[in-house]
Amino acid sequence: MAVLKVIEVLANSNKSWEDATRNAVKKASTSVKNIKSVYLNEQSVTIKDGEVDQFRVNVKITFEIE
Repeated sequence: MAVLKVIEVLANSNKSWEDATRNAVKKASTSVKNIKSVYLNEQSVTIKDGEVDQFRVNVKITFEIE
C-alpha cells in the first residue's frame, strides 16, 4: 500500500505558467523524491509598466513516502 504526501509550492517564470510549473517541479525534486503528480491550484501574473512581468503558479505536488 502506498502512502502519499502533498506539499504546496509557489513558483514563477517570466515565460509562461507552464514554465513556472516546471520550475516548481524542478526545484522541489532537489529535495523531494518519488514525485507522482502536480495539481495546478492557482495562476496569477504580475504587471510592470503595463505589461505582464511574471507568471506565477501555486501547485500541489504529490509524492510517495517510502
